[in-house]
Amino acid sequence: MRDHRDSSYIVLKSEFMKYFLMIVLLTLTPDHELLAQSQRGDLIRIMVSPSRANMVYRTGEEIIFEIAIYKFGHLLDNASIEYRIGPEKMDASKKEKLILKEGKITVSAGSMREPGFLTCQVSIEENGETYMNSGTAAIDPEKIKPTAELPDDFQQFWKNNLDALAQVPVDAEMTFMPEKCTSLTNVYHVKVRNIQGFIYGILTMPKTSGKYPAILHVPGAGVRSYQGDVSDRAVITLTIGIHGIPVNLYDSDLYDDLRSGLLDGYWVSNLDNRDKYYYRRVYLGCVRAVDFLYSLPEFDGENIGVMGGSQEAPSLSLRPDLTHVLII
Repeated sequence: MRDHRDSSYIVLKSEFMKYFLMIVLLTLTPDHELLAQSQRGDLIRIMVSPSRANMVYRTGEEIIFEIAIYKFGHLLDNASIEYRIGPEKMDASKKEKLILKEGKITVSAGSMREPGFLTCQVSIEENGETYMNSGTAAIDPEKIKPTAELPDDFQQFWKNNLDALAQVPVDAEMTFMPEKCTSLTNVYHVKVRNIQGFIYGILTMPKTSGKYPAILHVPGAGVRSYQGDVSDRAVITLTIGIHGIPVNLYDSDLYDDLRSGLLDGYWVSNLDNRDKYYYRRVYLGCVRAVDFLYSLPEFDGENIGVMGGSQEAPSLSLRPDLTHVLII
């Protein structure tokens, strides 16, 4: 078994891209409530989704979208809609206005000759308000190839950073949070040393002694506190923040102040300097969070996964020892 700290096992971008695309598709299986490509609302709800349960087609196959319009939970008769279909993030190649007599319809989107994603965007106006939603089909997603080339020193850059991180002790501090514990789960606020500063998070662990799998929860963009995954399951979880500040200041104005002040636009901070770019520390912090989970005696040493928001996805390529991944 490879040492989880061995920084030489960096996944090539082309390999990771295929891995990442398959991860995205896993989030769209019927087993997940997140699969419903729909807009939630009390007045109007638009549901639009590829007709196939897994939303995956092959090149040359006809792609069908199912569209339904609901008002107060019921199909809206004679709904007047406009739909636009085209490759994701590109101009529509097909658009049409329709009256849905029974509030629903199936629409042929044709086919695609190349691997990629095809999106159907639906809009409807009701009482002066415009409601919109979209659904997306994947076409041979495992065959999509990266369009950007790696810099010549890409692998060496991250190897050097991982080697530098390995020289920094984890030096974790765990603060018990009795007010958040349950009869089955202990909860801690965690502070772990990063390449610069610290990574903070909320750790949950089963009270029953034993060895358990672990899940790292990474956040989407933003500045906020975190509650942790207190679900009383037989698993260790760690929910981290990325900004190097405590994540348990629930009654503090700190997060709002930072969001509108020092951390406003943090995602482009030092974008032109790879050694000082904001996300260099963030990605290495995600790696360090996995190091911390490995250090826990309650961890089973084998089964570890990560789930969460979009911004930390690239860090997954730095941890080939992850066994389960879910990107939302």
